[in-house]
Amino acid sequence: MIAGEASGDLHGSGLVRELRKRSPGLEIFGIGGDKMKREGVELIFHVDKLAFMGFFEVLKNLSFVRRVMKSMVSTAETRKPDLAILIDYPGFNLRFARRIKELRIPVVYYISPQVWAWGGNRVKKMQGLIDKMVVILPFEKEIYDRFDIDCEFVGHPFLEVTRPVLSLEDFRRKFDIRKNETTVGLLPGSRWQEVEKILPIMLESCRLLQTRAKNLKVLLGLAPTINKDEIQNLQNVAGFQAEIVENLTYDLMKHADLLLIASGSATLECAILGTPFMVLYRTSFWTYLVAKSLVSIRNIALANVVAGKRVVPEFVQNRAVPARIAEEMYEILTEKERYRTIQNELGQVKERLGEVGASSRAAEIVMQVLGSQSERRESTRS
Repeated sequence: MIAGEASGDLHGSGLVRELRKRSPGLEIFGIGGDKMKREGVELIFHVDKLAFMGFFEVLKNLSFVRRVMKSMVSTAETRKPDLAILIDYPGFNLRFARRIKELRIPVVYYISPQVWAWGGNRVKKMQGLIDKMVVILPFEKEIYDRFDIDCEFVGHPFLEVTRPVLSLEDFRRKFDIRKNETTVGLLPGSRWQEVEKILPIMLESCRLLQTRAKNLKVLLGLAPTINKDEIQNLQNVAGFQAEIVENLTYDLMKHADLLLIASGSATLECAILGTPFMVLYRTSFWTYLVAKSLVSIRNIALANVVAGKRVVPEFVQNRAVPARIAEEMYEILTEKERYRTIQNELGQVKERLGEVGASSRAAEIVMQVLGSQSERRESTRS
């Protein structure tokens, strides 16, 4: 099992948990994070060594990525697994799929690459590499069906895990939020490369907002992959202090009045919890140019992609200007009708993500593939 990012580690851990309910003796090894490790996955490499963001950032670390690839292929050759489960992370996983297909190892791909953003040519390259594609967004199955890739939609695993721990009252008490205070939550991402570009913009936007919205409380959700001291250094440089929230990300998403978040899977988590938010994204100039040339969609926030329209504002690259962001934040917080409209449309996004139980349904599919593989081996022996 290979998951190269924090979100993949989360989804992988849920899948492993369900697989062990069905077959406790499964031996699972590969690339993942702490969550997969807690479920009993033997980690050959930890996800925090592979969380590069952007094309040129990957190029800088290409020699290491190649070593990881060589090591994983060699491990597969030696241990001869019955199945490979690849989770998102297409830059690595699609190349790995090509290598292990030569070893006649079947491949289940769980959490599809963002084929809806690529266009059809890249989907064609996946033909013959994937034995079973398991997708979590409703429109993805139609894409794979067009290219005759065996595919099933299982719903989104975020529906299983996206829930707060604290009540609103307990949350406000814990962070000393007064009755008349408006709460803004910042979620700058789980990779340092994105945090150092996005967080200063978020902090300056909140500083500008505070000149108009006097009773403002700003809380910053700290990802477990990010060092707290480095966040504090960024805040010191920015001259604006947000209170850091640890291990209560879903509570912050649910109980804040408005969220500023880095583009990524968090946009779906926020949509599920129903809190209005705005999306920021900034990367290096050259990485942005390359990405723009490859991506064929208008919206980058997953919540907007699922909705099929611009439900929440996006501030990407040169549009990620603090004055503009602060103005938009103020309008959403003060225009009650617009605020309610965003809430309602986020509710519709949640409905489109399917029913709870994605990990369980994905585990059933994996067990079916494993069963078919066992039958083929028995047939070959006889």
